[in-house]
Formats: sequence, C-alpha cells, structure tokens
Amino acid sequence: MKNVKVKCPGTVANLVCGFDILGLALHEPSDIMQLRLLNEPRVIITNKDNFNLPTEPERNVAGVVLLSVMERMDNKIGFEAEIEKHIKPGSGIGSSAASAAGAAVAANHLLGNIFSNDEVVQFAMNGEKLASGVKHADNIAPCILGGVTLIRSIHPLDIVAIPSPDLYVTVVHPQIEVRTADARQILRKQVLLKDAIKQWGNIAGLVAGFIKNDHDLIGRSLEDVIIEPVRSILIPGFDEVKRKCKEAGALGGGISGSGPSIFMLSKNEATAKATEQVMKEVYERIGIEYYTYVTTINKKGVEVMDVE
Repeated sequence: MKNVKVKCPGTVANLVCGFDILGLALHEPSDIMQLRLLNEPRVIITNKDNFNLPTEPERNVAGVVLLSVMERMDNKIGFEAEIEKHIKPGSGIGSSAASAAGAAVAANHLLGNIFSNDEVVQFAMNGEKLASGVKHADNIAPCILGGVTLIRSIHPLDIVAIPSPDLYVTVVHPQIEVRTADARQILRKQVLLKDAIKQWGNIAGLVAGFIKNDHDLIGRSLEDVIIEPVRSILIPGFDEVKRKCKEAGALGGGISGSGPSIFMLSKNEATAKATEQVMKEVYERIGIEYYTYVTTINKKGVEVMDVE
C-alpha cells in the first residue's frame, strides 16, 4: 500500500470529573487526512484548509508523530501528508488529537499494521506533547479506539475501553480560543483531600454509570469540584449554559477538554436538540459567535476510508 485516507473524529476529553483520564469520540466534527509512503526519510505536509498551521514537520502535530514513526523504522522510509481540518484548533474538541491520531493510524496502516494499539497511541502522544507541553491520552485514546476510554496509567500505558451507552452529545463552540497550555497553567497545584475524595467518587460513579447504562447515575456523576471551577472563568456564559441545558433535560456536561467548547449528554435526540437551542440562545444574547453540533458517540475511532 502506498496511499491511505482516514477520517479522524473529534473528541471530548475529561468528561467533567475525569481530568486527563476519561474521553469519548464524536461522530462530528472530523478531519480528513491522506498519507502517502515515501522511499526517502522525510516528511512533507500540505494543509488543505485555512487554519494556516505550520507545515514544518517539527512544528506540526502530525509531523512530529510521523517523525517518531520514521525513527522507529530506522529512517528508511518517509511520509507525505495532506490534512483537511474541520476541527478548529483551540476548540477543545480534540483538534490536535485528531491530527496526531490520524497520522499514527494511517502510518501504521501503510506499514502493514505492524504496531499494536498501545504503540499507535504512544506515537500519537508525541503530537499532544507538542500541542500542550504534556503527553496525555484522554483525547488520543478515544480518537484511535472509539467509544469511551479510561486512561488508568500513562507510565506504563494502560487504556481501558468502557462500554459506551447510546447517548447524544450536544457541543457548542464559542468562537474564542483557549489554548490547552494556558488552561493548564491556571490550575491549582494542590487540592483539598475532601475535594479529591468527592472527585474520585464522581469518576467511579461515571464509569459505573456507563457500564450499567444508568442515566441517572451518569447525570449525578458529571460534577467537577477541582478543574471546572477554575477553567470555567475563561468561558463566557458557561454557568448559564450548563444550568439551562440541565433544565432542558440534559443529563449533564461541562467543559470539553480545556475549552472553550461545552458539551452536554442527553438520552435522546429531541433533548439533544432542545439543549442545542438553549446554547444558541445564550450565545446570541451574549453576542459571541458560535458553532453547535448535535452528534452521538463514535464507537469506531479513526476510520480508514480508502486505500491504494
């Protein structure tokens, strides 16, 4: 195989209480990436969108992933990548993860799937390190594997697939930028034991809720007492959106990744669309431009669309 085309889904990381350890994949939005195998050790990147991301491999999220794959292959091959991004950088719905995961999966496919899923995740985490300064897999893992994932450990890597109920996901992306690196800098370095205990209970409750398909338990567990109170100040209208969406019937939700996007989980499409309308009304009144998505949990992850 010389060419492969992949579809790389957006993701919601943290899932409110699971900072850096929980995430889920979305059906929409998604990026498209085409990768070609080269017989020389270099990486060529072409952007097919208007986001003006760097094309130098060392400064591009997909590029550093491909360089790491090349290094593992003793620099005997190279790659040419065409990237068409629909997930806006800085949106909080896994833009960098989509590029990194797409590059890792596509490269592995071209090489005959010689690397395990864990190795593919580890390649992709190099892209997240470039984007945020930290290797984390809460976007990468669901992007590659699909569904809901729990990152039990990074060192050593230990990813647990969580059975994902058939829930709807409503996302609003206010057109402001919150850089992941900046959103990490403002976090408290220490937390009170009572807050940690409450957070552990919510994480365990959320995972149990997914496994048992218990909507009420999922809703009760979508609470963050450590990260959200700090990061939410960066997102205009956050408290109002969250309160009114729950009043409209959403199970709950919160900041998607580091923001500024906000996500809400719902039991059915009608509630998800009512939630979307609430989001629109809030941001139209505030006067901030926005995009919304009403979608579901993507259980496939990065999808190979075409191979030559």
